[in-house]
Amino acid sequence: MRAWRARHPHLPRPGHGETLTRWRALAAIAGEDVCAAKILEAHYDAQAILDDLDAPLSGDPLLAVWAAEPADARVQFRAGDGEHGVLEGTKAWCSGADRVDMALVTAHEDDARVLVLVDLQASKPDYDDAAWQAVGMSRVRSGRVRLDGVRARRIGAAGAYLDRPGFWHGGAGIAACWFGASAAIAERLRTDARAARSPHAAAHLGVVDMALSATASLLRETAAAIDARPDEAHVRAVTRVRSVAERCAHTVIDRVGRALGPGPLCGDAAHARRVADLTVFVRQSHAEHDWAALGAAAHEGEASWAL
Repeated sequence: MRAWRARHPHLPRPGHGETLTRWRALAAIAGEDVCAAKILEAHYDAQAILDDLDAPLSGDPLLAVWAAEPADARVQFRAGDGEHGVLEGTKAWCSGADRVDMALVTAHEDDARVLVLVDLQASKPDYDDAAWQAVGMSRVRSGRVRLDGVRARRIGAAGAYLDRPGFWHGGAGIAACWFGASAAIAERLRTDARAARSPHAAAHLGVVDMALSATASLLRETAAAIDARPDEAHVRAVTRVRSVAERCAHTVIDRVGRALGPGPLCGDAAHARRVADLTVFVRQSHAEHDWAALGAAAHEGEASWAL
């Protein structure tokens, strides 16, 4: 991860003409190490958020974005002088809390949602990951951080984090990560001799080829649309590409497993780890919630599948 950051301290911002370049980089990271992609995708997303909201940072800290808000973990921001204030509450699903230097955290200021920056190295808040029992993504522990009394800096105006088009553009980067990891898993089948001598293995590889090719095409199309119209959120397109990439991941994992049996999952550590990590990572999707939104949009408006 350090080597990748040294080579690529920044990625092109989405919506600025090189969105596909950004997504190709994220896919490459995920193909090498899914856990590293989980950390670095959030880091590069945080950089883009800070750029969007005109809040530059000095140095090169490793960043996280903690925006999950389950009902039992709510953080309150109490403003002090200017943009600075103090937090109260506990944040859940804090991926990489034991690794990152700073985090962008969603919080509530009265009735408004705000984004704040927390310097974790300076504040050293309590971190509890005892409940994290995952096998997949075991190297990216996502516990709870207690932020009572921790100082923070408000980033942007209330609601600005969610209202900007970049919120959706950045969210599509996850699909590129899922795609990159899926492609790496598919390579295990593509390069296996059974794909040449077994018609069943070849058929499974054919299904994998269709899934990956369709997902790659949709990623390219979505990146081009975002760059062509960066002031639009492209909610429907982003929701679609994330959903397609998620289904692709499940297809690849299933078909590669059916074609090759348990051997690679038991005897190839890198492959087994990649499958386990991606299985957890894709659960970051909103699943049927997003499918329902796509279906409702298709029913209420024009179909999006015309040539």
